[in-house]
Amino acid sequence: MLSLLPCFSASPVLSISKNYLLLLLKPLSLARTTLCHLSTTTTAAATTATMSINLQSHAFAGNPIRSKTPKPGDPFSPNSALETLKTQLLETTHQPSSPNFKVLPFRKGRPLASSSSTGDALGPNWHLGWIGLADCKLFFANCGIDLSYDSLVYLGSESAADVVYWAVDVAAEAKLLPEVGGEKFCFVELRTLMVATDWDDQHAMAELAIAGHARALLEWHGTSRYCGHCGGKTVPMEAGRRKQCVNELCKKRIYPRVDPVVIMLVIDKENDRVLLSQHSRFVPRMWSCLAGFIEPGESLEEAVRRETWEETGIEVGEVVYHSSQPWPVGPSSMPCQLMVGFFAFAKSREINVNKEELEDAQWHSREDVKKALMVAEYKKAQQTAAAKVIQMCKGVEKGQSLSADFNVESGELAPMFFPGPFAIAHHLISSWAFQDSVNGFQSQPIHAGSSMSSL
Repeated sequence: MLSLLPCFSASPVLSISKNYLLLLLKPLSLARTTLCHLSTTTTAAATTATMSINLQSHAFAGNPIRSKTPKPGDPFSPNSALETLKTQLLETTHQPSSPNFKVLPFRKGRPLASSSSTGDALGPNWHLGWIGLADCKLFFANCGIDLSYDSLVYLGSESAADVVYWAVDVAAEAKLLPEVGGEKFCFVELRTLMVATDWDDQHAMAELAIAGHARALLEWHGTSRYCGHCGGKTVPMEAGRRKQCVNELCKKRIYPRVDPVVIMLVIDKENDRVLLSQHSRFVPRMWSCLAGFIEPGESLEEAVRRETWEETGIEVGEVVYHSSQPWPVGPSSMPCQLMVGFFAFAKSREINVNKEELEDAQWHSREDVKKALMVAEYKKAQQTAAAKVIQMCKGVEKGQSLSADFNVESGELAPMFFPGPFAIAHHLISSWAFQDSVNGFQSQPIHAGSSMSSL
């Protein structure tokens, strides 16, 4: 997957806000231009930033255990690992073996997780609840259920650590896994973990990507139990990486579903402003980019132009690719959306809001967008969500309004805010706000996340 990367001037005034500008521009944003610079007003505003966030990839991207699929015959490949798994499931006593298997349980789309407070300025952090295969067998046995190999889904491997990773849905076992090895775990909504993730922590970002991939696969397995062609039952194949119809007259192969969505920041270049929208499903005062599903028979660029016209009546000309992000936190009927981000340049200016699609749509100046980005306390929201995970694992869960986390420093509610840095919309908006030019693009690679050997 490619990203578009800007260059920076060597001006010393940028050093004050280097970390925040890296968040806004380096990994996910606009362009490598021959000449790029930031205005003095941008630099002055950026000095108020208190965050230190360096993203190597979008949230849910950069999964380190699936960057390369082992070749057939390799003990870490899906089919070879599955055969070893079958053998270990039949064993009555647990014996050390290679490779080692780790399992991530899910319940109703929620991964098993735990959290702890570090006692320092970094605040609380969470981690996934990986358990050994023997423990997984024991927990199922305590519920009177045999753990079968076809209930486990292959996630990936790490040969250097001699580990193969699996996921399993334990939705039927209501009281499964309350505590493991003295550590308290709980099943946590993936969206909560997304907001709770410290974006400076590459290990946490990698675990979030793994959890997103696992949820997408398990939700797809749950919605593809029957063949869409003949109605026959389907069974997992290749360690859960695909399914196949059991009907001898059909035998249709079924692969995991991905729903592509275009998400675009519409730019009025002449008046230096962008078009942002509000949806009824948004929390109050949140504005974001336009977005919509791609229809059969149209290109990505055509989808951008059609969706913008249908929702706001704005005509779009040039469309420029920004980056893409897997989004496995939608409804179970769409277990993994792929958000494909664009900048779209407006040819018209008069807004005609489609009330069936949006609550409102307005043009916002660069100055207003910058101000909203600088005063919203995204780091506070992350720490609040991380603390919430701790409370959940202790058995105490308190309601918290997401919008209440985005306050200005005075404690007053910010007049508007945008999705946090975990969403591609944030990077579309912020990279435009802090970049004077959006022309002269060259593609650059995004590198995979960190190793998971410490799991």
